[in-house]
Parts: sequence; structure tokens; C-alpha cells
Amino acid sequence: MFGKKSQQSPDLTSAENVAKGRKVYDRIVSGECKDVTAELNDAYGRSSKNKRG
Repeated sequence: MFGKKSQQSPDLTSAENVAKGRKVYDRIVSGECKDVTAELNDAYGRSSKNKRG
């Protein structure tokens, strides 16, 4: 719409994606995760356009 590409959300209910999310969650609760957004984007194959530095 209005010249922008639509972005499809991944199916977060698939067994594969549930496992990916669980791995990120486990890293969060163990304190190993430094950047939640970056790790979730990486897990689900999405790129972050607004990287903080």
C-alpha cells in the first residue's frame, strides 16, 4: 500500500518457530541475551533497519 512492500509475519505457531522462540527465551531468562530484538530478528530471518549503536 502506498508504494511500500508488505511485510509478512512469520507463522509463530509452527513447531520450528516455537523452538526458535524458546531458545531466545531461554537466553533471555539466563541473562545471556544482550539485545532481544536483534536475537529475535536473527532467529526468524528478519533484518533490523533501525539498528542501535
